[in-house]
Amino acid sequence: MEKLDPWKYFRTFYSANQTQNYLSKKYTHFPEGEKLAFQNSYTLIYYLEHGKKYYDQSVIAPYELQPVLLFYGMIQLMKAAILTVDPNYPETTQVLAHGVSTRKRKKVQYEFLFDEVKIQKNGLVTHFSEKMFTIKHLEGEKYKMGELMKRIPELHPSFYSLYNEKVAYPITKEQDLLYSLDNRILDNLHLSLDSFVHLVSEHAPLVINKSREEKAKIFLEIKKQLNPLFCSPIQFDLSKIQFKLPTERSMYSYLPELLVHYLILYNLSMICRYETDWWGELFHQYPSNDLPFITEFLEVTKQKVPFYIALLLQG
Repeated sequence: MEKLDPWKYFRTFYSANQTQNYLSKKYTHFPEGEKLAFQNSYTLIYYLEHGKKYYDQSVIAPYELQPVLLFYGMIQLMKAAILTVDPNYPETTQVLAHGVSTRKRKKVQYEFLFDEVKIQKNGLVTHFSEKMFTIKHLEGEKYKMGELMKRIPELHPSFYSLYNEKVAYPITKEQDLLYSLDNRILDNLHLSLDSFVHLVSEHAPLVINKSREEKAKIFLEIKKQLNPLFCSPIQFDLSKIQFKLPTERSMYSYLPELLVHYLILYNLSMICRYETDWWGELFHQYPSNDLPFITEFLEVTKQKVPFYIALLLQG
């Protein structure tokens, strides 16, 4: 798989004619699709351009300010993606809300990895989930920050270094549609090979034609290539161009990684704006394991969110 340069790809939209032609193809099934493409072409360009400016500023800003820049940069890129499938976006003010809430923080012994967010009925995240991933039942779901970070494979070394925790095993491509992974994952999940195949087949968007266990490895023959956008609960490591499978059964639920980044960035952006004392202490007194995870996440999300949005726009 070739690594995509998202910002180079986004620049192909900096032409009103090109963008209008692109949207015309996307809006084929909408009444007055050509008219809508004309109306939305500049809006799409501005979303991408505005988003890039946020990301550019995040590169030179201190970590303390990056969550706000990256969160609002991601929002602009998400709006661009939505506009390619929803020409009337935004139809109501409800879809402009963030769509997430955080619980009231405790002043004493608060740790970010144990904090959680709750998804609301209306808002950007639910609208984006439905339009881009056909997910319609996120309302009321709660997610802890540590659990969300485990869904980002570039952060797994931090879990191993700080907690001696093996979060996932890499999936190695042996040949076309044939993959292998360490069979120790069966011990982690407390499953037989057949039960493991059933777990993966039930929750992951792939069809396993054959499976076998041989020389400390599991071999899986699948029906079609894995897509980084839609492979959850299989994880995609962009830094290594590699897929991984988690070692905890609680991780075997469908939650595209783009949504994971949104939820973490939302919480971090709220904390750095409204929990100034705790945020300042985090960066000057190093009271817990939170800071290594947060700073590493901020580096990773700068790369992965634009990458995933570019994949969405490519269709």
